[in-house]
Amino acid sequence: MPAHSHTPAADGRAATRRPPKRRAEIIERSAALFDARGYHSASMEDIAAAVGIRKTTLYHYFRSKDEILACIHDEFLDLLIERQQRRAALGMRPDQLVLETMEDILELMETHRGHVRVFFEHHRELPPDAHEAISRKRKRYEEEVRATIRDGVEQGAFRPVDPGMATLALFGMCNWAYQWYDASGPLSARQIAHTFWDMLLRGIASRPDGR
Repeated sequence: MPAHSHTPAADGRAATRRPPKRRAEIIERSAALFDARGYHSASMEDIAAAVGIRKTTLYHYFRSKDEILACIHDEFLDLLIERQQRRAALGMRPDQLVLETMEDILELMETHRGHVRVFFEHHRELPPDAHEAISRKRKRYEEEVRATIRDGVEQGAFRPVDPGMATLALFGMCNWAYQWYDASGPLSARQIAHTFWDMLLRGIASRPDGR
């Protein structure tokens, strides 16, 4: 079924009145299904089967596959932003905040693997209104990370670097790790985050004493 095909709910607000637990289950199963089969290959009928409900029942919770896709993006960003803001309120040092930021992204590969793949591979498929809202939220999160690095430079914790470039370097290291990360491999997601963090803050050049 094409992504835009759906049976509209009788009331446009009906989805928001449905039990949040079942909606959360649908989002979770859909993310796993999109990870395993691809967003374009999975239909609303496939999603309903994965959740164990009839397709007609699924339409009571979500009006289209596009809407589920937007919810996966939204949920993923909410997880990152909530953790970032909670730690910032604790007054953690900039270097600690950078490490925690990297751990967030990499640990989600274990806890929300489907969300990670959908977020990085299927943002172009978002409908226009959702794409605009998600883009604003994404920029908000990126600015919070950039502000952390900027604070670190101002406080002397980091050497004078361009916070924007440093932020891009951080995301460049972490964002695509899901493509090669193996949960059964020798390093956990947290260990990889620590390795990346060390490389980002200290580089890979040897010290003058050869260590």
